[in-house]
Amino acid sequence: MKVLQVINSLIAGGAEKLLVDATIAHSNMGIETDILLLRNVDSPFINKLENHPKIKVFWLSENSSVYNPAHIFKLMKYFANYDVVHVHLFPCLYWAGIAAMLGKKNYRLVYTEHNTTNRRRESKFFKLLDRFIYKRYDDIVSISDSVDQSLKNHLGKSFKNITKIYNGIDLKEINSALPYPRAEMNLSSENVALIQVSSFTPQKNQDFLIKSLKHLPDHVVLFLVGDGTLRKTSEELASHLEVDQRVHFLGIRKDVPRLLKTMDYVILSSHFEGLSLSSVEGLASGKPFLASDVPGLTEVVQGAGILFEDDNMESFTRQLLRLIDNHDYRESTAKMCEERAQKYDILTMCRKYQSLYQKN
Repeated sequence: MKVLQVINSLIAGGAEKLLVDATIAHSNMGIETDILLLRNVDSPFINKLENHPKIKVFWLSENSSVYNPAHIFKLMKYFANYDVVHVHLFPCLYWAGIAAMLGKKNYRLVYTEHNTTNRRRESKFFKLLDRFIYKRYDDIVSISDSVDQSLKNHLGKSFKNITKIYNGIDLKEINSALPYPRAEMNLSSENVALIQVSSFTPQKNQDFLIKSLKHLPDHVVLFLVGDGTLRKTSEELASHLEVDQRVHFLGIRKDVPRLLKTMDYVILSSHFEGLSLSSVEGLASGKPFLASDVPGLTEVVQGAGILFEDDNMESFTRQLLRLIDNHDYRESTAKMCEERAQKYDILTMCRKYQSLYQKN
């Protein structure tokens, strides 16, 4: 069986990381798997793939927009060489669906839905167009309970080919990571270190955490891993609030497991998620994990980590300070988080995808 994973690019992000880790896992399971990108960009994942020479990475363009419909015809030439074409994210969703409709289709076409919502769902026109495009797919995968329900509500009852497969991470990679000496991160024994790993977009709400430092003791510091369009705005906010000495912008990193192990608390302050890999990594880190009580996070965290009301400063600071002040509560929370993370192992996820690929 030959599988082609198709995505816009390998820019740093949750869906992109999932695709790379799953491709490596599938390759190790003996499934010939390649990756096709609409656009080639600098990526922190390329080095990881270089250690797996059996995996080929193709791209359609170095500089063309991912929204260029000319990609449709290029995709058709690649699809013909594979038994399964597995698509991720918009606009790949549309281009691959149209390519399957226009060309001779002798492959299984699979799409994974990674989020609970998007702007297309606010438009009546795109809602109709979405239903037409999704009909081109043999199988549609939702990655969490909330994604599953919101997608079914969006597409309607006529779609009987939606399967729920929870996202997974490489738990061995997290478990084997060693923390940095705190001095290397300019942390004293008195510091309490918070970390969030996410792109700088409105969804992820880093500014909320920056503002929270004004309500927390001075020895609490914040590390933000990732990049994106709002990073400069967040840096300016930290300076304006005079907390810039307590906020560390680390950019895109290849050592996230080590960073998580070094910090005291892992946080995700998103307004919504699909099934965030960052949340599962946070649960697996051995540190207490706190997340906003929103779709895509509630179901993953509830009963293990700590949930706070979305964008509610009092709720967040109260929960965090309780952890800081209570050693037994902190330790029991971290243990429950680690136990919950076992549910989201990448090998379990890949075996379920393998069964889907082989379905008659």
